Amino acid sequence: MAFKKILVLAMLALLVAPAAAATSKSVSYKSGDDTVQAVLYTPEGKGPFPALVVIHEWWGLTDWVKEQASKLADQGYVSLAIDLYRGKVADTPELAHELMRGVPEDRALRDLRAAVEYLRSQPNVRKDRVASIGWCMGGGYALDVALQEATLRAAVINYGHLATDPDSLKKINAEILGIFGGKDGGIPVEDVKKFERTLKQDGKRIEVKIYPDAGHGFENPNNKAGYRADDAADAWQRTVTFLANTLK
Repeated sequence: MAFKKILVLAMLALLVAPAAAATSKSVSYKSGDDTVQAVLYTPEGKGPFPALVVIHEWWGLTDWVKEQASKLADQGYVSLAIDLYRGKVADTPELAHELMRGVPEDRALRDLRAAVEYLRSQPNVRKDRVASIGWCMGGGYALDVALQEATLRAAVINYGHLATDPDSLKKINAEILGIFGGKDGGIPVEDVKKFERTLKQDGKRIEVKIYPDAGHGFENPNNKAGYRADDAADAWQRTVTFLANTLK
């Protein structure tokens, strides 16, 4: 009896044991004449895997963004966390604003396009299953990737700026998940709903979730005044489900 009990406990332990963690390494890729630094997170196994361009907030490539990329790799995605700031990270809103404004838009778009091509060049990546995801500034750039990459499979926009030009939005072929806060002063709810309506009228595939009591940056626990744990957990689960449905 004791042996059977031990055996059962051992089997249960195997069932609930977490999957092996993803591996990570610093990499670089060419963007025009520039070299962009990034961290590449790779799931366990041989693949090929779907892949994600992971785009940071206005703070830069912080530990929190790297953690999100690692968690996404644990879900089975090759995740490339790119550094649009060329090694700089902000520790105050003033510096974050300065760094964000200091990134030339054409350079950022070039870096993003090159990131997609870098992922597609990897032998363990499914070239037809590449998506973008970002938060804050990075959420807007996640949309920009969808606007400029006709073959992008999906994009997750976490409270990022929204394109409004109907002709530009017609270029999107990616499925879109938009996650927003109802009290985000920089992205009014009506703008989000207009964005959703426009895409749906064009026959695009879009899912939007607005958390009524959340402001900007509510998913990041470092946002002491605005972090909302329950909403963040729900947003993460929606993201996991959306990516599984679109990329796997």
